Amino acid sequence: MNTAPRERARASSGVPRGFFLTLEGIEGSGKTTHARLLEEAVGRAGFRVFHTREPGGTPLGETLRSLILGTDGKPPVPEAELYLILAARAEHVHQVVLPRLDRGEVVICDRFSDASLAYQGGGRGLGVERVAAADALATSGLVPDLTLLCDLSVTEALARVHRRHDRGGVYNRFDREERDFYEAVRATYLELARGEPARIVVVDSSDDKDTTAERLFEIVAERLRERRDAGGLVDA
Repeated sequence: MNTAPRERARASSGVPRGFFLTLEGIEGSGKTTHARLLEEAVGRAGFRVFHTREPGGTPLGETLRSLILGTDGKPPVPEAELYLILAARAEHVHQVVLPRLDRGEVVICDRFSDASLAYQGGGRGLGVERVAAADALATSGLVPDLTLLCDLSVTEALARVHRRHDRGGVYNRFDREERDFYEAVRATYLELARGEPARIVVVDSSDDKDTTAERLFEIVAERLRERRDAGGLVDA
């Protein structure tokens, strides 16, 4: 049985086709908003771009998302929660992400593997190394080209979550976690960033939306220009 990672298609120059950009952060950090804003900005810059999310992105993934984030009934044990997420991720990677990367597109994903390492590895206490080993099978070894970590203090993040709810938003199961859980998740994210500074860029998302969006696009635009100049991206 062949268990080797699937290789991304490469341009004639030998560089990987496409560009895989992920956004991470605790609840309330602004990552979902900025994923949408980046999709618009990258498209305006002339790149073919696709925006997706995890868990989700496929019919199976969206069904599993409702189970993972739903607030009805008793929550699954941490191990079951992890494997539900990994099932959604495996389908997403093979049915959506890799095919689009192989066509030379920019794929922007709201959460990916780092979320599992932070939430289930750190927050749930399963351990980063154990979660990483399981995740590698689900992703076939796929790693983002760039990860933007929207960082915010837990105090401010929770305040944003509550304001969103007061405006009519709905709490998901992670929104209802205790403060200690969020602190562990944030600490794990920052530790991951210290371990991979070239891939994971930490951006303070406490500024206003427009300022943060401009900062994020500056980071992304430089990386995209490099990949396009190397022949790894197609124009819109």
